[in-house]
Amino acid sequence: MAFDVNLIKKFYGLYRQRVETVSKLLNRPMTFTEKILYSHLSIGKPTTVYNKGVDYVDFAPDRVAMQDATAQMAVLQFMLSGRKKVAVPTTIHADHLVSAKDGVEKDLDVANNKNKEVYNFLQSVAQKYGIGFWKPGAGIIHQTVLENYAFPGGMMIGTDSHTPNAGGLGMVAIGVGGADAVDVMAGMEWELKFPKLIGIKLIGKLNGWTSSKDIILKVADILTVKGGTGFIIEYFGEGADSISATGKATICNMGAEVGATTSLFPYDDNMRKYLEITHREEIAAETEKIKNLLRADADVYANPEKYFDKIIEIDLNTLDPHINGPFTPDKAWTVSQIKKAVEENKYPEKMEVGLIGSCTNSSYQDLIRASSIVKDAISKGLKPKAQFFISPGSELVRYTAERDGILDIFKQINAVILANACGPCIGQWEREGADKQEPNSIITSFNRNFAKRNDGNPNTYAFVASPEIVTAYTFSGTLSFNPLTDYLLNEKGEKVKLSAPQGIDLPPNGFDSINTGFVPPAEDGSSLEIIVDPKSERLQILEPFAAWDGEDYTNLNLLIKVKGKCTTDHISMAGTWLRFRGHLDNISDNLMLGAINAFTDLPNTKNPLTGEYQKTPEVARYLKNNGISSIIVGDENYGEGSSREHAAMEPRFMDVKAVLVRSFARIHETNLKKQGMLALTFANPADYNKIKEDDTIDITGLKDFTEGVPLKIILNHKDGSKDEIFANHTYNKNQIEWFKNGSALNLIRANL
Repeated sequence: MAFDVNLIKKFYGLYRQRVETVSKLLNRPMTFTEKILYSHLSIGKPTTVYNKGVDYVDFAPDRVAMQDATAQMAVLQFMLSGRKKVAVPTTIHADHLVSAKDGVEKDLDVANNKNKEVYNFLQSVAQKYGIGFWKPGAGIIHQTVLENYAFPGGMMIGTDSHTPNAGGLGMVAIGVGGADAVDVMAGMEWELKFPKLIGIKLIGKLNGWTSSKDIILKVADILTVKGGTGFIIEYFGEGADSISATGKATICNMGAEVGATTSLFPYDDNMRKYLEITHREEIAAETEKIKNLLRADADVYANPEKYFDKIIEIDLNTLDPHINGPFTPDKAWTVSQIKKAVEENKYPEKMEVGLIGSCTNSSYQDLIRASSIVKDAISKGLKPKAQFFISPGSELVRYTAERDGILDIFKQINAVILANACGPCIGQWEREGADKQEPNSIITSFNRNFAKRNDGNPNTYAFVASPEIVTAYTFSGTLSFNPLTDYLLNEKGEKVKLSAPQGIDLPPNGFDSINTGFVPPAEDGSSLEIIVDPKSERLQILEPFAAWDGEDYTNLNLLIKVKGKCTTDHISMAGTWLRFRGHLDNISDNLMLGAINAFTDLPNTKNPLTGEYQKTPEVARYLKNNGISSIIVGDENYGEGSSREHAAMEPRFMDVKAVLVRSFARIHETNLKKQGMLALTFANPADYNKIKEDDTIDITGLKDFTEGVPLKIILNHKDGSKDEIFANHTYNKNQIEWFKNGSALNLIRANL
């Protein structure tokens, strides 16, 4: 089924006109990214040249996508907006709430029973407000979007940090919080600081054991987890054109791990083939008419240093397979280095589990290449030494893989085929024995490997690699193995060597499925009533946050001073907490649950009223109940990881007035602003060290809160002394109004 064909045709007509207009305006060759951005300005026809990394710009995305965990809070906010129907095509994908345990059939039955209230709520909201709904088991949001909605030259936003997956089809696709999605769904403009550009030139061609996953693992090594912040990454070169559309999507997907706003590839023949084989021939025909506009101009490729703010070149001919981790996706090792890394760092050598799939690597190409290794290993008398789990990306992929005998190959080694859902990638893994918290190692083809993320065990050392490498290590059972050079002993005691993976990009007989799991919205849902039980533990109708009272913040208690990495997983854990994603009060009981206190090196904090050390959410609620406001202090790249806005809404709900850090991850900083909080950075990062455990903190200058003007922070120490420091901010005039009104949503409602 092809969606939005007429809308896309109409857009391509406007796209041609706007690219021609901005080409004259800039009076120079353009990158592909610039063509897309300037053709999606909310004002329509481009009239201004924007300064990269400086100017805030209003855009008009073509569509919105939401997964079920984040959609709950997003649609609850949309219900407060007063709008009758979404203004742009929007979808909800039920993929996050399915736990992985026994396999697809049992796990889906459990999910449908356990989450019935939430699924019914989301589907009824979708029906009422004109939103498409994809049922549990239909597929992981990003793979489903790639198969059905992504199109070259388009722009979309999604309430998941891996929305950039759609860049594999030449789309500017950006992960956002739910409040941003509400803006677009309500017909408002969507604001973004005009990104800088990183150009990554790929030369040569992937070969042997190396796959597209190794490209982004290498990029993560180069840029680290924050090196892409404020940038869009645009790939180009002969190597880029040689990669399949789904391989491109893998690379763009994990661009979130370097902090990039998004990543994308220029249109090529591989994209055309993918559009056609996923039953979008009409859209493919339209792209062919303007294909020269769906790439950067020729001089950009000839002289990239003139058009990109940073250039990286990677030779695919010499690129080695990578294994990144543990605990952070940018700690990179090649397969020839991992043995030494294990020895020097004392990582658990035995590999317990291999997991492939997720939104990052669950395509037909991924599965068939991994299955070729299994087939080769079986023929050589090898048996797996570790458990093996597979999460297909969508029902389209799963059904086609089953039809073509690929899943049968995996079943020959007793691999567990999980539901077409996120599962272990996001902590929805009921792993037997994880509660014992024993040190162990796993390898996944997922995108993130933060502590506790997969199974809740802080001692699970998770490594990230391609599906091919994960499969090979499943047969070795040890991290001290290099499939390119090392031999394994088979059941007969013979030394055998695994052959390099083989496979094809697309199924020769096309994709097929019996039931996609899509539920279209009602033609007219205006008469439908959305009912939420006031006694529900899963869902709660939102109350608007209070507006700023016009005064400076004084005597803020320090809730916690966070040490080191603090991702959105640390601020608002997933896993079992996903069940409360539609209930702000209940989920706020996990606020900062995983954050490490700089004064104790433990996940706790001091209650300033009692002097006791407690779990941070317990202290937060104690302060809130006693009418005391607080502040959170953080370190570098605070809020890295998922786009979940719960990490911003929970502190807001608990009366945390501000978050003061050394630096922010992009999405989280925006989420805090949207919810009416102060997101501040130390003007002098060393001032982080001046924060003491028993401080009360004043934030002054709010009556004159102005774009580009720092705020004064007064640290009132227990001994009576004071320190005065300054905090920078990135609020523009419109964002200051979000703060004054109590949230961006309050401003929308006020303008009805």
